[in-house]
Amino acid sequence: MPLALLALAIGAFGIGTTEFVIMGLLPEVAGDFGVSIPTAGLLVTGYALGVVIGAPLMTVLGTRIPRKRMLMLLMGLFIAGNLLSALAPAFAVMVIGRVIASLAHGAFFGIGSVVAAELVAPQKKAGAIAMMFTGLTVANVIGVPLGTLIGQHVGWRITFAVVAGLGVIGLAGIAKLVPELPRAEGVHLRHELAAFKNAQVLLAMAMTVLGFGGVFAAVTYIAPMMTHVAGFADGSVTWLLVLFGLGMVGGNLVGGRFADRALMPMLYISLGALAVVLALFTLTAHNKIAAAVTIALIGALGFATVPPLQKRVLDHAHGAPTLASAVNIGAFNLGNALSAWLGGLVISAGLGYTAPNWVGAALAAAALVLAVLSAALERREAPHGATVAASAAPADRPTAVHH
Repeated sequence: MPLALLALAIGAFGIGTTEFVIMGLLPEVAGDFGVSIPTAGLLVTGYALGVVIGAPLMTVLGTRIPRKRMLMLLMGLFIAGNLLSALAPAFAVMVIGRVIASLAHGAFFGIGSVVAAELVAPQKKAGAIAMMFTGLTVANVIGVPLGTLIGQHVGWRITFAVVAGLGVIGLAGIAKLVPELPRAEGVHLRHELAAFKNAQVLLAMAMTVLGFGGVFAAVTYIAPMMTHVAGFADGSVTWLLVLFGLGMVGGNLVGGRFADRALMPMLYISLGALAVVLALFTLTAHNKIAAAVTIALIGALGFATVPPLQKRVLDHAHGAPTLASAVNIGAFNLGNALSAWLGGLVISAGLGYTAPNWVGAALAAAALVLAVLSAALERREAPHGATVAASAAPADRPTAVHH
């Protein structure tokens, strides 16, 4: 694999750490600012919504900027947002800092996915995308648990200062290792926007919102769920997040490997199993060992969907993939925001800390329904496309999309 993928993974590591570390620190942040756990959950929702807004906004603003330079600018924005979070004198200011950092997230992974795919042969695209996302998943094995440990013993502000330092390392890696890739000629904003007329692109994004939203419905409230329901000590949240991260790493790599071979079957299996496991989490959350195993499975099944969904968007938005790729990253975080909000609602309604698991199971099941619908639509369109291709002149024949 090209060294440039390592640089992208380094940037992803920093972004992944700041995105997920807040979940292990919700009790500390809530206590420091004197707000409730559901209110502190707005730090997750605010970050996710910032990604949703920032993904298309930053990508459009960067259409005339070389991709390498844009990636560097995005890392600079990420650093600034985390420094503001570390120094925030009030809860509202911390929310602003989280949103500023999040503006870089979607465009970084969107542009990074396109760059990663361009660096390898066509049959290895999903694997290259998965390699970049490995930085995000490894962050949950190393960055997030370490950040949680620092936050619980030294202070959560130090955690965000350290995350800003990770951003500096990521910026340096991109500057040194990512090559200057030529821009696609003749591709303008209107071409990028045209991808959203494709029903398959929209269905893939909807699957992204619902499928990954299922993961975050449970994981956003993992700290109070594990301490109040499973009976773990506060310090145990750190190694539980390690298990979640290990599951993410494995699921991401498996998803990338099999998405290049059998994309839709990979989605059926991962989304279906995710819905079942999330539903079972309402029961397994009451037993320490069962809860730990379930957390790892949620990480694995959730991230097994990432490479195939991202590749599906790139395939169906071929020719002008950058904006669609970035918006799909925003879709992951729209799911995060939706599920964190819904999880907070059911907790506030007095249904208990395990209630968000039912929300997650319903979201994952809905994503599976959309996957089946998408495949059926594709099969129905295939004979028509073949007829058109057969009757077209050679110069006018459309390019087939393979999965």
